[in-house]
Amino acid sequence: MEATIYSNSRCSTCRNTLKILKDNHVEVTIIEYLEEPPTKETLKKLLEMLGIGACDLVRKKESIYKEQYGDRALSDDECLDAMVENPILIQRPIVVVGGKAVVARPPETVLELLS
Repeated sequence: MEATIYSNSRCSTCRNTLKILKDNHVEVTIIEYLEEPPTKETLKKLLEMLGIGACDLVRKKESIYKEQYGDRALSDDECLDAMVENPILIQRPIVVVGGKAVVARPPETVLELLS
């Protein structure tokens, strides 16, 4: 089985999710999304696999979000633009297996993709 993980190596949840994948003998492609930010098109594909709207993938507690957007409601397109401009705003980790994806929070959520 193969998986792709959009990860931040400084994030303990990402590291724990990666460990679960490796413990289950999954071959993992790691994308450090802060170094290789996803394009708007890639984010749209991920959102489709996740079955959520763009604003549901935004980390609204990040200081950059609060500073730039405050409490104002954003459209999905504005949320996509915000994540492209500031990839730190993307929820993590995102794991993709066989055309399905989850935000692995908590890390054990990734097991849904492995069954």
